[in-house]
Amino acid sequence: MPTIMVVDDEGSILELIRFALEKEGYRVLTAEDGMQALNLLAENSPDLIILDVMLPGQDGFEICRRLRMQPATAHVPVLMLSARGDVVDRVLGLEMGADDYITKPFSPRELLARVKANLRRNDRRVVGPVKEIRHGELVIHPEKYEALLNGRKLELSPKEFEILLLLAGHPGRVFTRDTLLERIWGFDSVRETRTVDVHIRYLRQKIETDPGHPHFIETVRGVGYRFRED
Repeated sequence: MPTIMVVDDEGSILELIRFALEKEGYRVLTAEDGMQALNLLAENSPDLIILDVMLPGQDGFEICRRLRMQPATAHVPVLMLSARGDVVDRVLGLEMGADDYITKPFSPRELLARVKANLRRNDRRVVGPVKEIRHGELVIHPEKYEALLNGRKLELSPKEFEILLLLAGHPGRVFTRDTLLERIWGFDSVRETRTVDVHIRYLRQKIETDPGHPHFIETVRGVGYRFRED
C-alpha cells in the first residue's frame, strides 16, 4: 500500500488522519512541523503528502514550495489542509505547487476520497500506446512521465505535466477551463477556473522562451487554451 506523510501541529487532527488512513491499509508517517517533515523525507519516499498550512516556524506554503524545488519530492502529490477557506489561500497553495486543497473541518470520508483520487491520478503514467510526443525542441515521454526541452529535462509538477501532455497530445484543439478542471483535477477537487490559469502560467514559465508571448500554449480568449499546431 502507498505511504502517506501527514504534517500537522494539532495532535488530535494528526491522530484522526492517521487512524483513518491506517484503517484503509496505508502506511502513515507523521510530523508536527515542516522541519521535522523535511528530515523524515531525507529517509523516506512517501507517495502523497498531507500538509497543514498553519505550521509553527515555516508555514505549509513555504514547505510546499521547498518540496517542489527538490527532485525527490517534485512529483509527489501534496494535499493541503487549512482552517481558512478563502479563495486567496487556495490559489496561493496551488501557486506553491499543491495538487489539492481541503478545508477544516472535514470528514474522514472526504479526506480519503481526495487521497485516493490524487494517488490514482499520479499513477496514471501510461497514455495508450504513445511512446513520444514531439513538437520541435519539446519532447514528451508519457511512459517515463517526463518532458525535455532542447534535451534538458523539465522539472514539472504532476499537474503541469498532465496539462502539457493533454494539450500537446491534441494540437490545435481548444480545451475550456472547465474541461481541463474535469480532466486533470477530477470532480473531487477545487473547481475554480483560476486554478487552471495559475498552472498554465507556471507551465509557460518553464517551457516558453517568452511566457508573455507563448509559442506552444495559446490562450483562446473567453474560452480556454490550445497547443499550437506545428
